[in-house]
Amino acid sequence: MAETGYGKLIRDGLWCNNQALVALLGLCPLLAVTNIAINGLGLGLATTLVLTLSNTTVSLIRNLVRPEVRLPVFVLVIASFVTAVELSMNAWFYELYKILGIFIPLIVTNCAIIGRAEAFASKNRLPKAIVDGLAMGIGFTLALVALGAMREIIGMGTIFSQADLMFGPAAAGLEISLGDDFQGMLLAILPPGAFLGLGLMIALKNIIDNRVTKAQAVKADASLPDAQPNAS
Repeated sequence: MAETGYGKLIRDGLWCNNQALVALLGLCPLLAVTNIAINGLGLGLATTLVLTLSNTTVSLIRNLVRPEVRLPVFVLVIASFVTAVELSMNAWFYELYKILGIFIPLIVTNCAIIGRAEAFASKNRLPKAIVDGLAMGIGFTLALVALGAMREIIGMGTIFSQADLMFGPAAAGLEISLGDDFQGMLLAILPPGAFLGLGLMIALKNIIDNRVTKAQAVKADASLPDAQPNAS
């Protein structure tokens, strides 16, 4: 397998191959818990932790696992880390844990995590596996937070409400409100709003990518040497 640079791994995870906006993996939790930004941040950080730890472990044991049993072994590794994360959230972030509910244990079945373990971590050395896990996890978290923030602002007129669930009572002051008389759009915080918001985010990414591609093409054309003059 051709070596992949760290810069490309980071770009792929954050933007070019974002698991939520490009690969369209892990959409069940993405759409279900992003009615506010803090919920998305909590689940995103939990997913990032599991993704990084599972990539690390799979990379370490990749030469010890027989090909016939690699997927069951990978799932067992992921399930072990998900259980540890779930118990930790239950102990230290209980209110947030109750809100996220079933979607924490469902991280085990997140196709993004299993896919990175099989497609990348099992074929690359430890440093690259760690970077890939972090980049993919952070990219997924950013998509969760962005969608949650969009729905929260449009639906409730607030941003970072219930921040104290993750950061403690002192973080209650982080909430920004558009005013008590703000008439929010109920559709934004209902399930259809999640689909509409995700569609808008994907469309925006595609527009940005197309403009960047066109700008690069124009720049490349401008850098070409002028045609040689015809011989007299």
